Amino acid sequence: MNLEIMDIFENQIIMITMVAWVVAQSLKLIIDKIRFKRVDFTRIVGAGGMPSSHSAFVTALATVIAIRHGLNSTEFSLAFAFAGVVMYDAAGVRRSTGAQAKILNKIVQDLYSKEHTVKVERLKELIGHSPIEVFAGAILGFFIAFFLA
Repeated sequence: MNLEIMDIFENQIIMITMVAWVVAQSLKLIIDKIRFKRVDFTRIVGAGGMPSSHSAFVTALATVIAIRHGLNSTEFSLAFAFAGVVMYDAAGVRRSTGAQAKILNKIVQDLYSKEHTVKVERLKELIGHSPIEVFAGAILGFFIAFFLA
């Protein structure tokens, strides 16, 4: 078994899933520029927002595997289950974590306004996705994979 690190760039499945991720992350930058009239380059690698790059990535993965190996393959079954877990986590657990961070940040802000000396770093609030963001990412990933596979 000869493992060359550069072989990964010849793996079309990985390259297509990476294209889906890059397109989704780039769209976040563009959408935020339109919505907020400013460019925030942290959006290129940041979590949360429209569309979900997590969903785009795993849906592209499952779609390419379905095209290459069939819907009845073990590979597709694994990719489908993986996609389900990732998208559930993005819209469920991680979204709840973001809501909790927002509440904790408000509590800390209130403490500071009352002259307390609490030293706390501000928590990231944009962590998870709304169901619409997850769905949009999934649709994006499907079409990118469908046209590139």
